[in-house]
Amino acid sequence: MKKRPDKIPDRKGHFGVYGGRFVPETLMPALIELEDAYRKLRKNKSFIKELKSLHNNYIGRPTALYFAENLTKHLGGAKIYLKREDLCHTGAHKINNAIAQSLLAKKMGKTRVIAETGAGQHGVATATGAALAGLDCDIYMGSEDIRRQSLNVFRMKLLGAKVIEVSIGSKTLKDAINEALRDWTTNVQNTHYVMGTAFGPHPYPVMVRDFQSVIGNEARRQILKAEKKLPDLLIACVGGGSNSIGLFHAFLKDNIKMTGVEAGGLGIRSGKHAARFAGGSLGVFQGCKSYLLQDRDGNVLGTHSVSAGLDYASIGPEHCYLRDTDKINYTYATDKEALSAFELLSKIEGIIPALESAHAIAEVVKAAPSMSKNSIIIVNLSGRGDKDVQEVARIKGIEL
Repeated sequence: MKKRPDKIPDRKGHFGVYGGRFVPETLMPALIELEDAYRKLRKNKSFIKELKSLHNNYIGRPTALYFAENLTKHLGGAKIYLKREDLCHTGAHKINNAIAQSLLAKKMGKTRVIAETGAGQHGVATATGAALAGLDCDIYMGSEDIRRQSLNVFRMKLLGAKVIEVSIGSKTLKDAINEALRDWTTNVQNTHYVMGTAFGPHPYPVMVRDFQSVIGNEARRQILKAEKKLPDLLIACVGGGSNSIGLFHAFLKDNIKMTGVEAGGLGIRSGKHAARFAGGSLGVFQGCKSYLLQDRDGNVLGTHSVSAGLDYASIGPEHCYLRDTDKINYTYATDKEALSAFELLSKIEGIIPALESAHAIAEVVKAAPSMSKNSIIIVNLSGRGDKDVQEVARIKGIEL
């Protein structure tokens, strides 16, 4: 394993060569203001106490670490535990970060929050946080994702948010982020941008990771109580990378295998995927330096995934660093594999996973049978699949 520098990230948000801030000068004051506020509030006892109370009494934490006995028997190998982020209020891990950032925005004196969303879960979570904090809320969402996630669109509106359709480019998450950044550039005085994943300009990758690290901190305590030892393997899906780094972060100093699962779409050779490490290269995109799906001229390539939340051209900079230092292995699952895992977990455990989480389950299906029966896998079940049932039915040609 390659040696890791003592200070990662550095004060400018660099994870080795990755990360940093690549934004217009008009956004620099807002990012500096946010960084200063976060540094102060993360150590503020009153802020920590308020967030802890919301974790326990509003989000529903700690979430369960569930021994998937049926799936374990079916696969015939390692013991499989599911970290049940699907049980969070609003149905996914996204609420951990959205509530925290909404609270932070209010402490900063902002009156409005904006966000981007693909699968809709971050949009719902941000709308929820805004409603709780008494803030105005606008959500940017691509036309294609609005089609795929109509239920979440209605939920956002019900929560008082305005959903702004983005009908340019690929009409998915990438373009929604572009429009949200333009909005923030224009309205920095009263608006905070609730970035939904561990990506973007510093301090977002660090801040989102810290807000999501509650997942791994809980899982570590829970598995030690249940099994009296640490797991052998951690698995999580990776879009921008917040649910995965949220699980992995608490275990980075341990000798534990970790696997991040990207969206393989229709296969790497098809070009219709979102597997940045399988088909990408180093580039600058939407505020930071990271791995990016791009052509030889640096133009961002189109992406594809059956899962709207993984359908993104780049990946969080810390993931790139952890891959380079051989701390985390990254692979991918295809649409077909994810859909199969979606049905498998539903039928065997009575738990319908989000299509994002189904990519992680697909990797469990591959990994568990070859491991010993006294081995332990923890997989982050990052969200529930209610939002995806209509899309899966459409793909299978079933009328609802």
